[in-house]
Amino acid sequence: MREAEILATLVAFPTVTDGPNGDLIDWVSAHLADAGFAVTRIAASAPGRSGLLAKLGAGEGGLLLSAHSDVVPPGAGWSTDPFTLTERGGRLQGRGATDMKGFLACALALAERLKNSPPAAPVSLALSWDEEIGCRGIAEMIGQVVPVLGRPELVVVGEPTGMRLCTGHKGKNAYLATATGEAAHSSRAPYHRNALHGAAELVLALRDAQARLLADGARDDAYDPPVSTIHAGTLHGGTALNIVPDRAEVAFEIRHLAAETPEALLATIPLPEGVEVAPLGAYPGLAADASAPAIKRLAGMLDDPAPITVSYGTEAGFFAAEGLNTVVCGPGDMADAHRADESISAADLARCSVLLARLAGAG
Repeated sequence: MREAEILATLVAFPTVTDGPNGDLIDWVSAHLADAGFAVTRIAASAPGRSGLLAKLGAGEGGLLLSAHSDVVPPGAGWSTDPFTLTERGGRLQGRGATDMKGFLACALALAERLKNSPPAAPVSLALSWDEEIGCRGIAEMIGQVVPVLGRPELVVVGEPTGMRLCTGHKGKNAYLATATGEAAHSSRAPYHRNALHGAAELVLALRDAQARLLADGARDDAYDPPVSTIHAGTLHGGTALNIVPDRAEVAFEIRHLAAETPEALLATIPLPEGVEVAPLGAYPGLAADASAPAIKRLAGMLDDPAPITVSYGTEAGFFAAEGLNTVVCGPGDMADAHRADESISAADLARCSVLLARLAGAG
């Protein structure tokens, strides 16, 4: 199976997020160039990382496939080497097999197929970096997509959906709140502002804002939970028990429905004295029009054409914000990602390859 052979090569590149990916990008670039694609390398602002935009054919329209090159750290508990693809009972095991080098392998197998039978409409690939830590790569690349590739008729982001058609997910904005106080001996605590107190007040304000959303916020029953959410994730501060803390930090996030903006939700949260909020990162939500002809055409090729929404975020919202018809559809199950012994079924890869060939007019 050609997809499995390509996947084995991709998995062997240990492209852990927030680390270098140059060797993988070199290999993919050469692979696509050999298939006749025009390849544009996109340099990252972070050292050792890059992405690429590649196109076969000229003009507007056609198909754009989108993937990310990074994987989460392997962690403990693996029964095999996480960076050596292993076949077990019809499943292919290795870090990134599901999220999302399996889809990338299918896209590269399609490129080989198109080498000897060029498509009637352009076929393109966007490959990013550092998706797993806030979609950093695509945020830097997105402004170059249309100038380099033109305006595709359809963008397919190949995150694992079990080959279901996903037309929506929430957007996410992450923030770091910094509370400042006055360092002093703890015996004089009543006379000095305690940064941890300010941070704690903010956490309570976040809790109250979430309760208001659950009771009265905009609702979309396609999601669970059906409202925008606010979540405090970490709180750090203080240096010693006998010192009034002069600094504390709270990291929190807002995951918002398409009907609400993170700016408006943030404005509902009162900030205690001495607390300032700065953005950490963000990705937009996705609310695709399932009635768009290109999306309806894709749906008609699936075993189950009914659109779904997902609870996780993807890079799809960046493409949609450029006015491009964008969906999420790829092999594998997200429940198999980000865990020891991550794997994907060979059958899912085969289904994905059939779909991509049909979308490209090569099947």
